[in-house]
Amino acid sequence: MRLAKRIENLPPYLFVRITEKIAEKKAKGEDVVSFAIGDPDIATPPYIVERLCQAAKDPPNHRYPETGGLPQLRQAIAEWYQKRFGVSLDADKEVLPLIGAKEGIAHIALCFIDPGDIALIPDPAYPVYSKGTLFAGGELYYMPLTEENHFLPDLDAIPTKVLKRAKLLWINYPNNPTGAVADLKFFRRVVGFAQQHDLSICHDAPYTEIAYDGYQPASFMQADGAKEVGVEFHSLSKSYNMTGWRIGMMVGNAAMVNALKRLKSNLDSGIPQAIQYAAVEALTGPQDCIQEHNAIYQRRRDLVIDMLKNIGLEARVPRAGMYVWAKVPPGYASMDFANDLLEQVGVIVTPGVGYGKGGEGYVRLSLTIPDAALVKGLSRLSSWQDHKNRFKPKK
Repeated sequence: MRLAKRIENLPPYLFVRITEKIAEKKAKGEDVVSFAIGDPDIATPPYIVERLCQAAKDPPNHRYPETGGLPQLRQAIAEWYQKRFGVSLDADKEVLPLIGAKEGIAHIALCFIDPGDIALIPDPAYPVYSKGTLFAGGELYYMPLTEENHFLPDLDAIPTKVLKRAKLLWINYPNNPTGAVADLKFFRRVVGFAQQHDLSICHDAPYTEIAYDGYQPASFMQADGAKEVGVEFHSLSKSYNMTGWRIGMMVGNAAMVNALKRLKSNLDSGIPQAIQYAAVEALTGPQDCIQEHNAIYQRRRDLVIDMLKNIGLEARVPRAGMYVWAKVPPGYASMDFANDLLEQVGVIVTPGVGYGKGGEGYVRLSLTIPDAALVKGLSRLSSWQDHKNRFKPKK
């Protein structure tokens, strides 16, 4: 058997290895508390689940769905964007439901990237931006996200020779893993940059509804000219705690939407219709659950920030998203620090280097952890001071 080189050279997905580590510890009878994976612990709101159950009993929903999704779902997405962001979308041409945003993010490069083409990727970033590009045979140019620049890419630092070969530019705000946010001024700058260099923009925006202290994140689609140059990926996973249902969407430029739709029609058979009806219910039904969930996350955020301060770790207070991005202690590499936390106090955090070289020096802590486990995990983190002398940082 000879595997394709793209598979032979493919490293394990970051969170698969984390899940394996958890399983290994549990198999030994050891208790661990995980702050690693951003999977909401709060249940999907009951009225959404009820609509799913109703739709699952309807025989027409047992058959193949259409690639483009139900017209009712596309219209619900368009109406949600209008209500939430004031953005007008053509439900037939500028909206495409996805089998979770990750599916569309992974496949969009196949619509634009030929061998030798370049995609501009933030560093650190969600790993799928780069993996999708590599699967398409493209090359990567990493745009550093630094604390000094508020974790925004310095577009002016991208070399001209790179821009001549670049076709896609990825951005993601509220940002995973850093928790940074971007305003409309930045998004307008991105639109102008794309027009100047003939780039297509992909904005990953699944965290716009997870925000704190009265802050409301913007959509890239709100920037003048955004639909002329790009698309936005969104998801019901984080907003309505529907990660397991796999339902998301891409909106924006009609040509880009059509390109992915054509690709998907050859690769998948669409989203189960019962799930689509549940998504319609989520988007058009009561929205009180979002603020209720945000209040829980904000309380958890504050507890995590306080604990990190108490043990001497620096972290910005995020205004949005469900992660805290914390600096590791001096002298540690992020992977070594994460491993030591696991071994010494039984706590799992995500090493920043897992999101790219630019993530070195940080770890990510997720707020999607039940309250009882959160209290236990924070108590264990507080004992880090007791174990500190036993840590052996790599110089």
